[in-house]
Amino acid sequence: MFSLTGKVAVVTGAGRGLGREMAQSLARAGAYVLLHGRNPDPLEDVVREIESAGGKAASLLFDLTDEAAMAKALEAAVQEHGAIDILVNNAGHRDRRGLYQLELGAVRELLEIDLVAPFELARQVARHMPDNGRIINITSIAGHVARANDPAYTAAKAGLTGLTRALAADFGPRGITVNAVAPGYFATEANADMAAKPEVADWLKQRTSLGRWGRPEEISGAVLFLASPAASYITGHVLVVDGGFLSHF
Repeated sequence: MFSLTGKVAVVTGAGRGLGREMAQSLARAGAYVLLHGRNPDPLEDVVREIESAGGKAASLLFDLTDEAAMAKALEAAVQEHGAIDILVNNAGHRDRRGLYQLELGAVRELLEIDLVAPFELARQVARHMPDNGRIINITSIAGHVARANDPAYTAAKAGLTGLTRALAADFGPRGITVNAVAPGYFATEANADMAAKPEVADWLKQRTSLGRWGRPEEISGAVLFLASPAASYITGHVLVVDGGFLSHF
């Protein structure tokens, strides 16, 4: 029930961190994975890793804010592979500045990448998706709870959570499921500075049920599940992977 043999998957932001782990997990399950990014070098590293493990993958280069480039790249992918069965909207932008430190231009840039791009990707990919397709948005626990000095990211992820439900309603009649995965605190490259601070580790010991940072590979099972036939009757759902952060008082 977890086999993706014969499926074609697109994973945005697949060159590092959680996107890299997701792409490798889908490839291990048998999918041909198209790794999206702007810089070819990290993508080629992941392609080599997947191929050396017996999987299939290729790079898919375009800027998420360039609608024409996005459409052209996706059309070429469909011409080569016939269809896109799975879309994982993982790529995102983070700007950890407070309410009065953020210029409106920076807010718009973050929303463009974290919310508008997944909206347009879903619309475009769905045109080339079979009726049992899968769309998975990577949100965040920031879509459920807020903290001071992180307003733009919190707003974007809450919007992506709402978009997940809206797309589930729109695409449901076609049999396409739309779900989200909301990661908590993961020790990725993007969080390397925070992960190196003992005081943050101490805080997570108190704040999460499992008492630690998440390891990047621990996101893979959730994405694989939602992409697989095992999740065929699940849509509009947000699967939280946070070590118990949201449930722990």
